[in-house]
Amino acid sequence: MPNVRTDITISLDGFICGLAAQQPPYLDKGFFRITEWVVEHLVWRERAGFDGGLQDADDALLAEMFEQAGAYVMGRRMFDSGEEPWGESPPFRAPVFVVTHREREPLVRKGGTTFHFVTDGLKAAIERAKTMCGDQHVHISGGAAIVQQAIAQRLVNEMHVHIAPVLLGQGTRLFDQLPDSMVELDRFRVVDSPAITHLGFRFPTAG
Repeated sequence: MPNVRTDITISLDGFICGLAAQQPPYLDKGFFRITEWVVEHLVWRERAGFDGGLQDADDALLAEMFEQAGAYVMGRRMFDSGEEPWGESPPFRAPVFVVTHREREPLVRKGGTTFHFVTDGLKAAIERAKTMCGDQHVHISGGAAIVQQAIAQRLVNEMHVHIAPVLLGQGTRLFDQLPDSMVELDRFRVVDSPAITHLGFRFPTAG
């Protein structure tokens, strides 16, 4: 069965974005600061249709992430904030299942990306993604609320947290709204670079 993996970048004080990103269009300078390491690297830039980019250990981890992802799951807010910037050729190049309360016909983009809108919850979206994965991973892209739900429902096998060396002060925290229960994780990866610190954890069980 495919593993369910989540990758998300946070500030040192635990935010995925600043306060301004809590309103449409759900992006702000805090979000762009902590994710700049992604857009500077070759593998992301190639997928997004841009020239150039860095090739280093960070780029190799991004390449691994894309290679292992057979399908993606995200929240509607993430889709709404990204639909226009991603353009006609989004970087996913795989099926993307958007958890939403608003029905919409599938959105077919160039390069192999099709957005499917799932109205019966996160678990249903993950199950649909698993049917499209083969032996690759289901990749939960975000935002914070979707990751929190996946952890709370014990649907995650691996969690990859990328920590940017910056304090945002306020905003949306990745690990708010979790159940009052302790979960022991297996840390299996630590990769450090001047731009970012990568931590990989495995959960004991997932549904």
